[in-house]
Amino acid sequence: MRKAIPLVVLLTLVWGTAWQLFPMAVREVSVWTFRAVSLVIAGLLLLAVARLRGESLRVPRSHWGTVVAASWVYLVVWNVASTYAAILIPSGQAAILGFTMPLWAALAAWALLGQRPGVRVLLALVFGGLGVGLLIYDGIGVYAQAPVGFALGLLSGLGWALGTLLLKRRPVPVSSLVLTGWQLLAAAAPVVLIAFVRGDGVWFMPSATTIAVIGYIILMPMALGNVTWFAIVGLLPANIAGLSSVMVPVVAMISGAVILREPLGPVQWTAMLCCAVGFGLALLKPHRPRDSTIPVP
Repeated sequence: MRKAIPLVVLLTLVWGTAWQLFPMAVREVSVWTFRAVSLVIAGLLLLAVARLRGESLRVPRSHWGTVVAASWVYLVVWNVASTYAAILIPSGQAAILGFTMPLWAALAAWALLGQRPGVRVLLALVFGGLGVGLLIYDGIGVYAQAPVGFALGLLSGLGWALGTLLLKRRPVPVSSLVLTGWQLLAAAAPVVLIAFVRGDGVWFMPSATTIAVIGYIILMPMALGNVTWFAIVGLLPANIAGLSSVMVPVVAMISGAVILREPLGPVQWTAMLCCAVGFGLALLKPHRPRDSTIPVP
């Protein structure tokens, strides 16, 4: 489990600082065009890197159903719903709703995979849920004005949880790099189609700022972030993997306050403390003193 901690820290920073960029990315292009371009480029980039590393890009035929199903449930729903949510409501609040995912993942892992949470994981859920709940309560006024944004934020978290569980239920025997690359391309197929159906196929050159923002999102949150996430999923049980993301909305709230001047008061700080406690309980195993009189193999 300790091997996952550096990955979780990296994921928290990469994903937590990305939410404020989503509204900037879609100032000149639609959500569907933005996600279509970013999914295709990120997927091809990761597969190219894997090939340069000498890895095989082959996925066993029997596992393609899992790859496509997980990609559509997780990546399509998450990418589209989370982007719309970040546009309709403050980015920090959208991140909070999206990262109700650990709660959905823990419950679904119990129901579908039989991963019954122990006392420590239950306490982590309680603290993490309390932190997210405080932030949701504090943003009720915002959600009342934009109920669609609220619903899409929750939908993104639910889609992410279910997609992750599909992969845990039937792991794909390829590296995280190859798996993520193919999943991004599988998710791109319906998004590209919808973008063209909506009439987003007219070519034009966005501004340098938009290109830079989209480029950063492709390289960091989508390419590096998703590889890191699937590496964490491979190392941890589904319920704890979900809880490992509980600090992302904390970083999103802080960066939102700094960049966009979103609210950051006592309620937010209390919620962040609860999330931090839940994070610690989920990832850090309690120390068990070794009895020097009994040999331990």
